[in-house]
Amino acid sequence: MLLGKLTQLLAQANISLTDQQKAQLVKLVELLHKWNKAYNLTSVRDPQEMLVKHILDSLVVSPFLKGERFIDVGTGPGLPGLPLAIINPTKKFYLLDSLGKRISFIRNAIRELGLTNVEPILSRVEDYQPEQKFDGVLSRAFASLQDMTDWCQHLPNENGIFYALKGQYQEDEVKMLNDDFQIIDVIKLTVPELVGERHLICVKSVAKI
Repeated sequence: MLLGKLTQLLAQANISLTDQQKAQLVKLVELLHKWNKAYNLTSVRDPQEMLVKHILDSLVVSPFLKGERFIDVGTGPGLPGLPLAIINPTKKFYLLDSLGKRISFIRNAIRELGLTNVEPILSRVEDYQPEQKFDGVLSRAFASLQDMTDWCQHLPNENGIFYALKGQYQEDEVKMLNDDFQIIDVIKLTVPELVGERHLICVKSVAKI
């Protein structure tokens, strides 16, 4: 049932995946549903709804990612990092969260799904000092662009981009951005069957001259 629904949603979003990737995404939803009962990882309870609000909502960002190494900050139960890792096997995703139960879920999901391109990190973002910086910093949970750029400014490499997954585009939030950062793109995302707007806001650090 879930596979049929996923296939239908992917077709609506013009996303083409292998049978294995589809099976992995369905398995991820099943794991989320199972763990959610004990760990309360997401407020979305219905697996069909998870396909729209968690899986498709994550996948539509994929075409806009530039580079090979990405960190998903405040990933929660691995969103958008796990779905993106499943459909981008050649890219590496680091999933950071400060809550142990979420990282436990992600570790289990990595094992169950056979993913080799995901690294879970249990840490607060301000305490995490990577040996190598990232091409992209992803987040769909941060309160504001200002918080995201302030707390994560040590994570992207010199060409790295912040990818903020947002609902409505908030002009006021953009005005609050520190002068050290500039918005390079605002992309309106279309998520099949999702009520409400979705935007991807791409932000870059302005080089100090």
